[in-house]
Parts: sequence; C-alpha cells; structure tokens
Amino acid sequence: MGKQGRKRLVSYALFLAALFQCRFLAFAILDPLDFLALQLIRKSMNDLPGSSFFASWDFTSDPCNFTGVYCESDKVIALNLGDPRAGFPGLTGRLDTAIGKLSALTEFSLVPGRVFGSLPMSISQLENLRVLAITRNFISGNIPASVGRLRRLKTLDLSYNRLTGKIPRSVGTVPELTNVLLCHNNLSGSVPPFLSQALTRLDLKRNALTGSLPNSFSPSLQFLSLSWNQLTGPVDSVLSRLDQLSFLDLSFNRFTGPIPDRVFSFPLTNLHLQRNSFYGPVQPGDQVKISTVDLSHNMLSGRISPMFSTVQNLYLNHNRFTGQVPDSLVDRLLSASLQTLYLQHNFLTGIGINPTAEIPQSTSLCIQYNCMVPPVQTPCPLKFETQKTRPTSLCNEWKG
Repeated sequence: MGKQGRKRLVSYALFLAALFQCRFLAFAILDPLDFLALQLIRKSMNDLPGSSFFASWDFTSDPCNFTGVYCESDKVIALNLGDPRAGFPGLTGRLDTAIGKLSALTEFSLVPGRVFGSLPMSISQLENLRVLAITRNFISGNIPASVGRLRRLKTLDLSYNRLTGKIPRSVGTVPELTNVLLCHNNLSGSVPPFLSQALTRLDLKRNALTGSLPNSFSPSLQFLSLSWNQLTGPVDSVLSRLDQLSFLDLSFNRFTGPIPDRVFSFPLTNLHLQRNSFYGPVQPGDQVKISTVDLSHNMLSGRISPMFSTVQNLYLNHNRFTGQVPDSLVDRLLSASLQTLYLQHNFLTGIGINPTAEIPQSTSLCIQYNCMVPPVQTPCPLKFETQKTRPTSLCNEWKG
C-alpha cells in the first residue's frame, strides 16, 4: 500500500472513530432516568394498524431525535405521543407510570386513539408540567386528587374519555389554570370552585354533574359549557359577573330562576340556555348582538322583546310568551336578516305578516300552536305537533 493510500486509510479510521464517538455522546447525553422512562413508555404502548408513530423510536440512537420527543440539555421537556394529523390512527395500550420519571416535562399530550387504563398517579410528580392533554381515548377511573399538586399547570384536557367519580376540589385550586376540558366523560358530583384568575375556558359538558354552580368563577372566563348534566338552582348571581363570556352553553340541565338581563349585553356569539326550567320575563336593556340565542323549552313568560330583532337565529319556542310578535322581528325576518325564528308552542296572539307575503327561502319560521291562526304556512321542525293552533280553552285558561 502506498503512502497516499495509508493516509486515506488513517483519515477514514479517524472519521469512523469520530462518528462513533459522536453517536455515543449523542446517545449518552440523555439523563439515564429519562432514557429508561421512554423505554418503559414505549413497551406499554403500540401503534394501531396504519400508524407508524413509533417507527423512529430506535433506542440504539438518540432518543431526543424520536418523533414526539423534545429535549433541553439532558432532559425531556415535552412528550407528544401519536400522530396529531386529523384522521390518522392513534396508539393503543396503557400509559406507564414511568411518565412520572420525566422530571423536567412541561408538556404531555396523547392524541386520539385506544389507550386504556387509569391515569397514572405518578403524573402528579411532574412539578413543571404546564400542559396535560389526554383526549379521545379510553382512559377510565378517577381523576387523581394529586393532580392538584401540579401548581404550574395551565391546560388540563382529559376530554372524551371514560373517567368517573368526582372532579377533585384540588384541581380547582391550581392557581394558573387557563383551560379545563373534562367534557364527554362520566364524571359525577358537583362542580368544584375554580379559583384561578386566569381561567378562560371551562368545558364540562356531557357528564353527570349535579348540584348548583359555585360563585367562584373568575370574570376572566370567555368560554363556559356545562350542557347535558343534571345541574340545578339559579344562575343569575353566577352569570352576572362573567361579562367577558363569548360562548355560554347551560342547556339540558335543571336550572331554575330568572335569566339575568345583563347576560344579553355580554360579547357572546352563542347563548344556549334551552331545556331548563328558567322562568319569568326576558327584557334585554339594549339591542341583542348575539348571533344565536336559544331559550327554548323553558317556562319564560311575558311579551317578546323587540330587542331580539338583531339576533340571526332566535329560538323562543316551548315557553309561555304572550301578546303580539314585535313588528321589528317580522321586518328582519322578511328581509332575511333574521334567519331562524322559532316561536311555536307559546301563547302568542298575533304576528303582523300579510298572508300574501313571501318568506325568504333562506329563513326558517315556525309559529304553530299559539293562540292565533298562523297567517302563513311554513315548514316546522320534524316531530312537531300536528295542531296548528292551541285549543281556545287553554288560551282562555292562561289569560285567566
């Protein structure tokens, strides 16, 4: 071998040595506890058919290059399990308790899949955790009260699982919570006080919660959904302070008492209070700028306020409203500015629509089963009463 050839061989050997050393250092840079935790997490979970999320998880290479693993220095700071793209298969298996060994973790998420079992108690050891999002899986059992130890937590999303038991009061004491999503579970008991002054989103819909609402909601709330529970009691004192709300849904509960007029001046886009037992008159102080207002299936009474004429979709059906329908609502309906007006099943006595008037095809009007003969025939929702007019005896009884 000539001198030039020996030089090339030595250079190549040095290159291989350097490459091996770099690979070794890259592999060894991760904290051993974090390395072991990732191994245990991987052993407890698998890709569903069609998923290849774990394809890069080759423990002979640097774990900080694994899909979903993010490191800082020698620690894992974020772990996002599963392909987040919509429609992609998720993961299956159980979430190993080793998750609690990732001591520097600030964010942990698990995309929709078929991961089952309970939420590991060890999660409460993650003192730096800011985001905990395990959604649309089959997680069951209780929410550990020790989750309240995560004092830096900002987002708690355990929605669309099979969680049971009560929402621990300790969760409500986490001081920096911004988003709490526990909807679509089987949680029971009362809604605990949420003391965070930063809370903007609270979604507890589709559970089995009971009792009345706490008076401790922060005025910072912008999104509040408690629909499809079994909550009771009045809400006027609770709602009156939440003047930053942009979305409010208390539908399908057992709330009672009056609806505070002030709520109609909030910067809401949607107001859903249907299917409760609210009663009394509804008189907004100014023109209502909310796009959709649904107060149907309650026991509201009195005259319909003309302030509702600026709403796009108005549902006042199945109440006890009386008198004439305001002309301003009719005008907006005929101009197609008011797209939906449901007034059926009340005690209304008149509506100023000429029988020859043409109802815009883009609008939906239903006025059947009131104390008047409908001047125009319009299609109403399916499964509605076949009677177009309420019996005179019932109308006279209501007047009396």
